[in-house]
Amino acid sequence: MTTEKFNELLGLITKLRTPKGCPWDRKQTPKSFKPYLLEETHELSEAIDSGNIDHIKEELGDLFFQVSFLGILYEEAGDFPVDDCLQGIIDKMTRRHPHVFTDEKFASEEAIRQNWQKIKAGEKEKAKSDIIDVPKSLPALTRAQRVSSRIANQGFEWSSDKQLMAKFSEEVAELQQAVENNNEENIREEIGDVLIMLINLSRRKGFYTEDLLHGSVDNFITRFTVMTNLITEKQENLTDLSDAEKVDYWRQAKTS
Repeated sequence: MTTEKFNELLGLITKLRTPKGCPWDRKQTPKSFKPYLLEETHELSEAIDSGNIDHIKEELGDLFFQVSFLGILYEEAGDFPVDDCLQGIIDKMTRRHPHVFTDEKFASEEAIRQNWQKIKAGEKEKAKSDIIDVPKSLPALTRAQRVSSRIANQGFEWSSDKQLMAKFSEEVAELQQAVENNNEENIREEIGDVLIMLINLSRRKGFYTEDLLHGSVDNFITRFTVMTNLITEKQENLTDLSDAEKVDYWRQAKTS
C-alpha cells in the first residue's frame, strides 16, 4: 500500500468521524468496534481459502479499513499517533531479522528461528503466569496450537511421532474408560486431553488445525447431503432407519 493511498484512507476515516460525518462512525469506540474487526478477519480468512482474488482483494481492503479506523480512534483519544504503530512494527521486524538487516549470519533456518525466539523473549520481561503469551480471545483450536508451538519452542517437545502416538493411544483409552463409567467430569477432561494430543500431532506435521477441522466439517456436510438425497430417492426417512442402515447409506455417500 502506497503512502499516498494510506494517507487518503486515514483522511477518509477522519472525515467520517467529524460532526458532519457519519453518526454510526462517530459513536464507535475501540470496544464497540472490536467485533467488526474479528468478523472482517474471519471473512478475509474465508476469502483466502476460496482462492477468489477479487473476494480476497475486497476483504483485505475491509481489514485495512478496520485496523486504520482503530488507529484513528486511539489517535483521537490522545493515546498514540498511528505513525507510532507503524514505527513500532518496523522496529520490531528489523530487530527480529538480524540475518536480513545486519551482517549477522546463522548456520540454518532452525538457528534463525531460535534467535527470533531469544530476541522476542528479551523484548519485555514477563511474569511467570504470562510465560505462554497467547491471547485468550483466539478461537480455541488456534489458541491451543499456538500454545503447543510456544511450549515446543521452549524445549517441551515429543522426541518422535511414535512417542506422541503412544501418548495419544493412552489418552484415548482413558476417554473410553471415562465413557464406560459414564463420569461426565472425566469425559469432559479426557476429550480435552485427546484434542490436545491431536493438535500436537497437527502442529508437528505442519498442519493448521483450524483448516483441518473446517475441511472435515465441509466434507461432513457434503456427505450428509448426499446421504439424505439417497434416502429420499428410496422414499425412506432418516429417523426410521436402524443404525446399520444409516451406516450403509453413509458409506454409499462417501463413495458417491
